Amino acid sequence: MTRQARSAPLPAEDPERDTTGPRSLTRLLGLFDVLSLTQNGMSLAELSATLAAPKSSLLNLLRPLVAEGYLIHSEGSYRIGPSIIRLSASVMSAWNFPKMIRPFMEELVERTGETVLLGVLNREAEAVAFVELVNSPHPVRLQVPVGTVRPLYASPTGWLLLAFADKGFRDAYMASVQFKIKMPAGIARASITREMAKIRTEGVCSSIDTPIAGVGSVIAPVFDGNGECIASLTVAGPADRFRKDMDLLRATVKELAARASGVVGAVQPSMPPISSRTG
Repeated sequence: MTRQARSAPLPAEDPERDTTGPRSLTRLLGLFDVLSLTQNGMSLAELSATLAAPKSSLLNLLRPLVAEGYLIHSEGSYRIGPSIIRLSASVMSAWNFPKMIRPFMEELVERTGETVLLGVLNREAEAVAFVELVNSPHPVRLQVPVGTVRPLYASPTGWLLLAFADKGFRDAYMASVQFKIKMPAGIARASITREMAKIRTEGVCSSIDTPIAGVGSVIAPVFDGNGECIASLTVAGPADRFRKDMDLLRATVKELAARASGVVGAVQPSMPPISSRTG
């Protein structure tokens, strides 16, 4: 079967001999790494300068990648192609993020006795979605079904995810958000902004009776290998139990979130945003 052309021809330069071995593999991974960070693509000269590799050696890698659809070559620039996007989707479907984090959630329940939730940021909905849950063994405990979604402004978990989101998204959200859910007195743009600054400094968020009376919570971020916050671990339960042990709870949640971050960073240093869709 004849393969249809997927892009414009590559430059007709005489390449050096094929580069083989670990250096070739490193350059291949480097290509995908740098091209994944740009929407407009990069020229051969830009790739050569960025990767500190000869143009002729890069051409030996680029030609088969373009032919197989892993890269697109158009108007002198190279961009990520459909084949690598399909491959990435397959890898991510096999890499079950909640399953990877669940052991840390179970340890948190064992050490704190409280319910633990895994939260992710849904940028389109401007909300936090809870995608995994391990219940407290206590008969009196917080009940939050998996799939629950809360506006960012209406949840301490949302405050933390917003605090560690990129500044552009955070500023745009705070400038335009409308409080459609009635909030307790004192919860407004200014107070949430101050709380987010505190969260970024301390690396953890804790609340009692705010914004929901009778509920206490402690939340810490989970980072990927690039230092991007991709999720949160929330320990939540009756406020009275949190008043007694807040310092210990904060330290414990920070510890487990840091350990989870280490595992995530080792397995997937730069992962795409986690889907918060539940159906």
